[in-house]
Amino acid sequence: MIREATKQDIGGLAELMGELGYPTNIDEMNYRMSNILSNNAYQTYVYEEDEKLLGMIGMILCYRFEKSESYIRVVAFVVNSGLRGNGIGTKLLNEAENWAKKQGAKMVTLNSGNRTERNDAHNYYIRRGFEGKATGFYKQLN
Repeated sequence: MIREATKQDIGGLAELMGELGYPTNIDEMNYRMSNILSNNAYQTYVYEEDEKLLGMIGMILCYRFEKSESYIRVVAFVVNSGLRGNGIGTKLLNEAENWAKKQGAKMVTLNSGNRTERNDAHNYYIRRGFEGKATGFYKQLN
C-alpha cells in the first residue's frame, strides 16, 4: 500500500536511508521529518506491506526562474534492496508523478550519484522516461 508518511514511520524511514547509503539514526530522522512534515512544499510517500516500510519517495515542489512553470524535485527515493525489481519503485514514482500533476508541475527532476553502484538506478530512470541532462555541483559550507 502507498500512503503519505507520518511521524510513526520514523524508524522505517531511518532504515531506508541506510539502504540509500546514508546511515541514519532515529533521532536524526525524527529531526528531519519534523521539518519536512511541517512544510507544505514537501510530500513523502511510503510503500508499506505487513506494517513494514519497503520503500519511500520524498519530493519538493519548486519554482523556476527561467520559465513560468513549477516542477517537482525528487530528493529521496529508495526501495528495500532485497525487493528491488518487484514494481515497488514504479508504484512510488507513479504516485509522485500524480502528486506533481495535482500541483500543476510540468516536470519531475531527480539527482543520482555518479557511482557505479547507482548504474542500475540510472538505467531504471532512463526506462521510466528520464533524461540525463545536467551535471550537479555541490559545495559544503562551514
